[in-house]
Amino acid sequence: MQEKKSFLKQKIDWESPNKNIVPITTSIGSDGKLWIGGCSIEELVEKYNSPLYILDEITLRNSCRAYKKALEKYYPGKSLPIYASKANSSIFMSNLISSEGLGLDAVSEGELLTALKGGVPNEKIVFHGNNKSDKEIEFAVRNNVKVIVDNDYDLERLEEISTSFNHDLEIMIRFTPGIECHTHEYIRTGSFDSKFGFGIEYLNNLFDRISNTERLKLKGLHAHIGSQIFELEPHNDLGEIMVNVILDAKKFGHDIQELNVGGGLGIKYTENDDPPSIDEWVKTISTSVVKACEKNNLDLPTLMCEPGRSIVSTAGITIYKIGAFKKIPGIRTYLSVDGGMSDNPRPITYQSNYSACLVSNPLNNNSKSKYTIAGKHCESGDVLFKEIELADCNTGDLICVFGTGAYNNSMSSNYNRIPRPAALLVCDGEAEIIQKRESPSDLLKYDVLPDRFIKQN
Repeated sequence: MQEKKSFLKQKIDWESPNKNIVPITTSIGSDGKLWIGGCSIEELVEKYNSPLYILDEITLRNSCRAYKKALEKYYPGKSLPIYASKANSSIFMSNLISSEGLGLDAVSEGELLTALKGGVPNEKIVFHGNNKSDKEIEFAVRNNVKVIVDNDYDLERLEEISTSFNHDLEIMIRFTPGIECHTHEYIRTGSFDSKFGFGIEYLNNLFDRISNTERLKLKGLHAHIGSQIFELEPHNDLGEIMVNVILDAKKFGHDIQELNVGGGLGIKYTENDDPPSIDEWVKTISTSVVKACEKNNLDLPTLMCEPGRSIVSTAGITIYKIGAFKKIPGIRTYLSVDGGMSDNPRPITYQSNYSACLVSNPLNNNSKSKYTIAGKHCESGDVLFKEIELADCNTGDLICVFGTGAYNNSMSSNYNRIPRPAALLVCDGEAEIIQKRESPSDLLKYDVLPDRFIKQN
């Protein structure tokens, strides 16, 4: 039978990993099976069990370097790419990001602590969030972390806390520029109707108010227009809008030195996806800011951007083991795996699509069947793939799902009291644990039985 064409045969883009479905180091071993980072996937599962998250170090580092290289190429002023750690937060990721010279954005005390423990310098961390607690703000102030102000409530407490600490605090203002992107409405964050940021029409009042505070120092502006974006034009528009806001701020005595344009560059989850390259995205936003500054005779601010998904997603894969099969004649065949919505909630939440293959037959040779891949959780909607074409497979075979580095581990849960998977880093034939596998007993650590129930028993 003729060999089935596979996405694994596509040419790898080393300069812009977000344009690949698979990690850069993906290969077919001499055994005809799937290898990543010079490691046999089958051997990794034999040693570390499944489900299993795997990150490819070379893909991660190439993604970081692509942003730095493009900013140095297209933006004449200072620049700083900042990793959006919500995509995948861990001490390891923080350490790798820091080693590549990137900053990091955090949205909770937990993410801030993880960043600092991972070695990210506090001056390269920014603190986001639309409902920061006093405890979180105090943690940021004590650690000299720049805070991005999201709303009036933020501003009131930042003013109070910085005054009580007798401590000057650098802040940035997040505003909604009103740019619409063709993306899922749940992740479209730059429109006028958004839970994030100040409305652009309110900014002059805000600038006036900040100029009358004692300890708050307005350092920069932030805007973010969405996620998994394949269009360049909205980011071209964003640069000019943000520079115009700098001019407004100057009228109130504020010297804006930093522009943070957010992130949102899409990645290639499936063969139908065609995102811009990192180089194209950075060129678009850099050119827009430079042009607007030159037009208005402004010095170039430090340009920041916040890639998350496009740094880590393509570097990650998830491995599952096939268990039960259920064939419904004339309708479909379900195969069930040993994970699902607790380790990847995106399909049931966003109807997200991925690419996958059998570890033992990655090129999909002799493909004859379509399967619906179901998770093991007690939800009918726990389905990872609907009608995916795979080579014939059996109980015990392994499935690799690509593009799972972002928002899988970080959004994972213990639904049905299922422990979270282990996470590995692979590079040059070596595999190392970066997050340990949870055990069922780990899930009982914070359960407490009231004393009166103990006495009754």
